[in-house]
Amino acid sequence: MRRLLITATAATTAALVLAGCGTTESASLGKGSSAGKISLTDATGAKVKLDGPAKKVVGTEWNVVEDLVSLGVAPVGAADVKGYKTWNTAAPLKNSPKDIGTRSEPSMDTIASLSPDLIVTTTDLPSSAVKQLRKIAPVLTVRSADASDQMGQMNRNLDLIAEATGTQKRAEGVKKTFDAKIARGRKALEKAGLDGSRIAFADGYVASSQVTIRPHTDGSLIGSVNKELGLKNAWKIKGDKNYGLASTDVEGLTRLGDVQFAYIAGSEDSRDPFNVDLKKNATWKSLPFVKKGEVHRLPEGIWLFGGPASMGAYADAVVDALTK
Repeated sequence: MRRLLITATAATTAALVLAGCGTTESASLGKGSSAGKISLTDATGAKVKLDGPAKKVVGTEWNVVEDLVSLGVAPVGAADVKGYKTWNTAAPLKNSPKDIGTRSEPSMDTIASLSPDLIVTTTDLPSSAVKQLRKIAPVLTVRSADASDQMGQMNRNLDLIAEATGTQKRAEGVKKTFDAKIARGRKALEKAGLDGSRIAFADGYVASSQVTIRPHTDGSLIGSVNKELGLKNAWKIKGDKNYGLASTDVEGLTRLGDVQFAYIAGSEDSRDPFNVDLKKNATWKSLPFVKKGEVHRLPEGIWLFGGPASMGAYADAVVDALTK
């Protein structure tokens, strides 16, 4: 978990640009497929031209791999396949894609050996790497995150990938499924008298015996889902402009007051910072939500920076935790 946390935190400093709108030159035919050439404008403003819907697709980041799987497109290559299977179980791989290396440093040789129709990446990947990828195949770049509109960005990414793969109708189904989960979750919370409850979601890691806590603020994707469920984000700290993430320590938790506290920690973690490292900490034990037993460890395998599938799984998990 710590490795993933550090990677994601570093990624938030990358220079990002707004996602452009995709267009296709021909109407959608059949079950979400397109015929004819496709022309798209990606998040960097680059024009992406395809002879037809991409079939052999490589994904360099887990959120785009998730979108591909959700759209019924089995990627021929994906970054850190083992990690994806561990941290993103909401959209399990239906095939055995070639592992192309790490999310931050994909292997150009491995990708080239796959002869892909399309490479889907994100604005977190360095422009120098994207330039190399363009020598191999057309590259579609989506914006990783946007704290001003996380839900909208999530859907725009899905739609853009759907246009490139001719799966627009499938994308509409994915979004409807997500919306239905939100509606059911909100209704369940209302029935339980929890509508408007204050919630604080965070993850954390341990370095040099010090616990660092990462709040998912109002501008985070998790924060946006909580808001859709009718919950109120208890974090007052300001998050970064891309992922809506912040940083604090156990003392910072004293400002939360009486809230529902939720987090996710994987089984491969050497330590669960909240349940292990802070278990005997006097400040932690004095917190109202700890005293009341309102600390909820959600199931692992929900990728906090994923697409509709992951966020739907999160919605189900947090509603279940709060209402049981």
